[in-house]
Amino acid sequence: MTSIDKITPIAEATCGPLVVAPVYDGLCTFEFSIVAEIFGLARPEMGPGWYRFASAAVEPGLLRAHGGLRVIADGQADLLERADLIVVAGWKGAHVPVPGELALRLRLAWERGARLASICSGAFVLAATGLLDGRRAATHWRYAETLSQRHPAIEVDASVLYVEEDRILTSAGSAAGIDLMLHLVRSDFGVEAANSVARRLVMPPHRSGGQAQFIERPVQPDRLNRLSDVLEQMRADLQGDWTVDRMAQSVLMSPRTFLRRFIAATGVPPGQWLIAERVAEARRLLESSAMPVEDIAARAGFGSVQVLRHHFRAKLGLSPRDYRATFGAVRANASGTSARPGG
Repeated sequence: MTSIDKITPIAEATCGPLVVAPVYDGLCTFEFSIVAEIFGLARPEMGPGWYRFASAAVEPGLLRAHGGLRVIADGQADLLERADLIVVAGWKGAHVPVPGELALRLRLAWERGARLASICSGAFVLAATGLLDGRRAATHWRYAETLSQRHPAIEVDASVLYVEEDRILTSAGSAAGIDLMLHLVRSDFGVEAANSVARRLVMPPHRSGGQAQFIERPVQPDRLNRLSDVLEQMRADLQGDWTVDRMAQSVLMSPRTFLRRFIAATGVPPGQWLIAERVAEARRLLESSAMPVEDIAARAGFGSVQVLRHHFRAKLGLSPRDYRATFGAVRANASGTSARPGG
């Protein structure tokens, strides 16, 4: 049996949000590793404001993880009282009761302002707090019916990768947890930081939460490669007039076949995919440049500020100007040159 004697938290030199992952007997190794990799790996390039990370034992005694591992956490359950973000990395099983003390600690953490997140079956732990009642939540499609039956007050969505509502974030099957964690990084530190983390993970930087969990009939490799080509063309020319006919012609398909293949490959229609890419580009420009919003709207392919504002609010709940005020790293000063906020 392999033993993990200590999972070292991120260097104390950092002063950013404290992320705590509860550790329990039967720990889901892959799900926990996602959290530790993204929040617990030292990233000096991100500066001293990057996350701090710790694991908290929420049960006494010997704690084991899938794969024959024994785990010794960084601290006990009282670490949850200090956390800014708590990520429940899976759970023992859909039919395993959640300890009342753990549910209470999570509820109290949320009430004092912490964010709660779950990966896969971790949604059952958040459900036990009662905080998901009346809210929408995601979990692995295999558990969706059970979660819905056990907690009928929750609006369970078995079709999406992740959901965020009122500082509570839930995600689908294991790998969707990576998408959710990158979404958190993007929300806290911006597009460039999330892209940097994604590059180190060697994975795409962004899959929207509304994307489908799984594809019933996988796209054949030759067609998938052709679709990848048109996706890259669209990303490179967001200002282009990308009608379905034009997209279909570029990959030598009929419009009907193209639509079917596109949705099978991405989980969303072409128009929704393109809007998400345009919003992502607008976010990047708002965060990293002092470019006027009018120019950003044109550069991202929206054509006008009004159209940009509409889609920005629909996706993020903020206007472009409010988003820049909150997340922008560069602002225009009185002389017309750019300056960093606070300096």
